Amino acid sequence: MAHDAAGAEYRKGVPRTPLALAALSTAAVPGLEAASVRTDTMPGDYDTAVVTSQDNQEWVVRAPRSTVAGAALEAEMELLESLKLYVDTGVLPFVVPQIAGYALLPEGGRAVVHRRIVGEWLDVEALAPGPGLAADLGRAIGAIHELPASVVEGCGLPSYAAADYRDRRMSEIDEAAKTGRIPPNLLHRWEAALEDVSLWKFQPVVVHGDLAADQMLVDRGRVVAISGWSEAKVADPADDLAWLLVAAPVEAADSIMEAYQLRRTELSDPRLQDRALLVGELALARWLLHGVRHKLPEVVQDATAMLHDLDEATREEG
Repeated sequence: MAHDAAGAEYRKGVPRTPLALAALSTAAVPGLEAASVRTDTMPGDYDTAVVTSQDNQEWVVRAPRSTVAGAALEAEMELLESLKLYVDTGVLPFVVPQIAGYALLPEGGRAVVHRRIVGEWLDVEALAPGPGLAADLGRAIGAIHELPASVVEGCGLPSYAAADYRDRRMSEIDEAAKTGRIPPNLLHRWEAALEDVSLWKFQPVVVHGDLAADQMLVDRGRVVAISGWSEAKVADPADDLAWLLVAAPVEAADSIMEAYQLRRTELSDPRLQDRALLVGELALARWLLHGVRHKLPEVVQDATAMLHDLDEATREEG
């Protein structure tokens, strides 16, 4: 009954209740008896909850809210299975979620369940320079970028050449410019950077594609787990570094990059850090487009304000 109720809520566009998600978890994992459940604060296109079982184990259950999210979740499950080998052999110095079971949804697709990994979300602004957590972040991201491209390509995830990826960035900026909300000087600065061919000479690598503070669990100064792999692809390594270099203290960013470069075996990308900082700026254009496409005036207003702040900051730097 609870399973059917979950599907009915989904079809109406209403988020599943914690109890419906708990019912899905018990259907997904044989022997799991739910004692309590709480909603999880992870953002995204999924209904998510943490279920505590009778034996005091914690489980995360995720159910897609759309067919697009469902397809992404299927690809992510296949990728996580492939990544297990690299975790077990120590190539990846952190763990990834391991799917314990799944439950079919009435409307199609599957809900998935995995054990909750213990750790705290990364506090980027609190990062300090030196051989501690900042350096470990650099090594962790470097390890991802050393994975063979076949890991993601074999799961049907996208793979881009450097020139194609630059074209994608240019298309995003063109679309954002049409909104009339990009300050002219900032737009000119971005267009000049995109036309600088030397900035875009890079070797595409496996990237996580959606790294953020709430995707990285840390404990005792180490990265212990990375989740949220649905956006993985072969693309620009700058994508995984941009958010850190923009948000972290400058001294900590230097430690991140130093450890990252030491972890990479054949890194030949002298403009990587410059491109990562640019990609961090371009994220504001994508945030603006998200608000425009989905008719979210609060997001559009927020993105517009940040774009003007960035425009002023870059003018001062100039």
